[in-house]
Amino acid sequence: MTTEAKQQETHFFDEEEDDDDDDEDIENEEVGEEDDDSPQEGEEDIEAKLKTIQQQSCAKSDNQAPAVDDFVRNFLARLQMKTTLDCFQTEWNEIMHKGAAAAELVDLVPGVYTENQRLDSELRRVQRERDGYKAAALAVGETLAQLQKARDFHRTQHKRVAQEKNRLISDLKKLKIQCESYQPALKQITERYQNILKQKMLVSLERDRALGHASSLQAALQNMSMCDGGKEGPEQEMGARAQVKGVSKKTDASLKHPKDSDSPVGRSAHSLQSNMIDKPVDVPTKAKTDNFHLSSTVKAHMKSISCLAAHPTKLIVASSSDDHLWKLWGLPEEDMIATGEGHTDWLSGITFHPDGTKLGTTGADCSLRIWDLLMGRMVLTLQGHARVTWGCSFHSCGDFVASCSLDHTVKVWDLQSEQCCSTLRGHINSVNSVEFLRLSNTLLTSSADKTLSMWDARAACCFQTLCGHSSPCNYAAFTNSGRAIASCDTAGIVMLWDVRNLMAPTAIVETGPKSSNQVTFDPRDQVLAVAGGDNLVSVIDLTSNQVVDKLSHGDAVQSVVFDHRGEYLLSGASDGKIYIWS
Repeated sequence: MTTEAKQQETHFFDEEEDDDDDDEDIENEEVGEEDDDSPQEGEEDIEAKLKTIQQQSCAKSDNQAPAVDDFVRNFLARLQMKTTLDCFQTEWNEIMHKGAAAAELVDLVPGVYTENQRLDSELRRVQRERDGYKAAALAVGETLAQLQKARDFHRTQHKRVAQEKNRLISDLKKLKIQCESYQPALKQITERYQNILKQKMLVSLERDRALGHASSLQAALQNMSMCDGGKEGPEQEMGARAQVKGVSKKTDASLKHPKDSDSPVGRSAHSLQSNMIDKPVDVPTKAKTDNFHLSSTVKAHMKSISCLAAHPTKLIVASSSDDHLWKLWGLPEEDMIATGEGHTDWLSGITFHPDGTKLGTTGADCSLRIWDLLMGRMVLTLQGHARVTWGCSFHSCGDFVASCSLDHTVKVWDLQSEQCCSTLRGHINSVNSVEFLRLSNTLLTSSADKTLSMWDARAACCFQTLCGHSSPCNYAAFTNSGRAIASCDTAGIVMLWDVRNLMAPTAIVETGPKSSNQVTFDPRDQVLAVAGGDNLVSVIDLTSNQVVDKLSHGDAVQSVVFDHRGEYLLSGASDGKIYIWS
C-alpha cells in the first residue's frame, strides 16, 4: 500500500472515530437527561435528539464527497476509457442487483481523493493559462522585436534627417550672409533703376511738352502768315514770333490778387447747348464690348484704392489709397514709377494736369494738393474746405482747378495766385464729384441730394439742375465730345443724359442692387464702364444702352478708368489691387 493510500485510510479511520465519539456524546447526553419520575418527557427528548442527529448527518452527507462508484465513473470518463467504463458499469449493476456489495466498500470517497481531483483540475487550468500566457509572451516578444527594429530604423532616419537639417541650416546661414553682403549693391541698383525710370518719364514728358509747344508755335506762325496775306519775309516772321512769345495778359482793376490768371476763353455755359443743337450726335458703328479679359493685377496699396487717373498722353496710371499714399504705375510693364506722401489722412481722389506734368490729390484732411512730377515733390497746398474733399478737376488751360467737398460746396482755385476764385453753393448735401467740360467753363457736379448741376465757372452760378435719381448720386462725367452725360447713384442706377435736352434722362440702366461708385467713357465714346460695390465692373454698350459684360473682382470696385488710347480698362478695388483689362 502506498503512502497516499495509507494517509487516505488513516483519514477514513479518523472520521469513523469522530463518528464514534459523537455517538458516545449523544449516549452520555441521553443518560444524563433521563428522569425516573417523568418517562414520557425522557422519550420525547430522545426523539428530538435523534432528529437533530439525523439532520446533522444529512448536512455532513451533503458536504461529503461523492460515492465510490460515481468517483470511478468520473475517473474513467475523464481518461476516456470507454470500454473499461462499460465493463465496470455492467459488473457494478450485477453486483448491486444481487446485493453482493459490502457496505464498507460502497461508502463515500474520502475527502483527499476529491481534493486531489480538484487540485488536478486546477492544475490543468493553470497549465492552460500558462500556455496562453506563453503564447501571448511570444507574440509580444515578436512585436517588441519588430518595434525595436522600427525604432532603430527611425532612429537612423532621424539621425540622417538631423544631419541634413544641420547641413541645410549651415547653408542657409551662408546664404543669408551672402544676401546681406549683396543688399547694399542691390539697394544701389534699385535706386538707380528707379531714378532711370523717373528720368525716362520726365524726359518723355519734357519731350511731349516741347513738341506741343513747337506745334503751337508753328500753328501760330502759319496763322500770322495767313493773316499777312501770304507775305513771307524776315520782318513778318520775326514779328509773328514776337507776338507768339509775348502773350498779353489783360488785367482788370477789380482783380484782388496781382498773380490771378485770366479767365479761360472757351465755350460759355449758355452757348454750350445751342452750339450742339445743330451738330448731329455721332453714332458709333461698332463698340468693342465683347473682348475684355483680365490681363494682370497689381498689388498697388496695402489698403483700399479710392481713385484711379490715366495720364493724358502716356500709358501711365495714378492711384490713391486709404494708406495716405499716391503712386504712379507704368503700363504694361506694371513698374512703380513714383510715389508721394504728404496727406495726413486717407486720399479720396486723384487727377492729372492737362499737360501731364502735375497731379492733383484730395483727401480727408480737407486739402487739395498739387504735385510737380518733374520736380518730384509737392508744390502747392490749397485749404479752404471745412470737411472732407472728395475730388478735383483741372481746366483745359491748366491754370484752374475745381474741388468738391462734404461741406456742400465747390471751390474754383487759381494755381497762379494760389487763391480761391469762387465758391459755388447750391447743393444741400455732400458734393461727391466735379468735372470741367473740355475746352469750356462749364462744371458738372453730382451730389448726395440726388441731383446733378451744371455751373458757369466764370459767373459762379448754376444754370441747369438735373433731377431724376431717387438715391444719392456718387459720380457724373461728360463724354469726351461733351455731348452726353452719365451719372450713377447708390442704388446701382446709371442714367444717360443728352446735353441738348436735359429735362429727362435718355436712358436708365440698372447695374445694382449695390452702389455704383464711378462711371467712365472710353476715348471713342462707345463704351461706358461702371464701378460697382458688388465686386463687378459693368460694361455698357452705348449703342443699345445695355449691360453686355460684367468683370469680376475680389472686392468692391471703387474706381474705373480707360487709358488715353482705349487699349486698357483699369479698375481699383478695396483689396488694394489694380485690375488691368485688355
